[in-house]
Amino acid sequence: MPHHSHPHGFARADRVGEQIRRDLALLIRDRVKDPRVGMVTLLDVEVSKDFAHAKIWFDALQAEQGLEAQEALNHAAGFLRRELGHLLKLRMTPALHFFYDDTQSRGNALSALIAKAVASDRHDDDESDPDDGTTTGTAES
Repeated sequence: MPHHSHPHGFARADRVGEQIRRDLALLIRDRVKDPRVGMVTLLDVEVSKDFAHAKIWFDALQAEQGLEAQEALNHAAGFLRRELGHLLKLRMTPALHFFYDDTQSRGNALSALIAKAVASDRHDDDESDPDDGTTTGTAES
């Protein structure tokens, strides 16, 4: 179903997802003591229409820790769900499912590579192109 057919339901799910993202970021930072988690950034939260489940995508500061962090966060999901339950004003707190997503850091790395290549091309053009864009001769007669 397209999103615009139920704008109120989706808007509420989006609001709840955003609240979960903010609250979880603090809970993970302050309450999760598992060393495997490290520094994570919560990228997105998608709450199911019935509010029974929340998928949380995150990125890890150390890419090699991503899958370990996913395991640790899913292990802590019950604890985090209970803590979240105290903060959220919902009848039911969704079950939390964490997914490591490094597309953002891969995208940033790719953007940096592209920028470097473009800058390098521009530099090569400046050195090898004798035509500096000015024209010789006059158009007036």
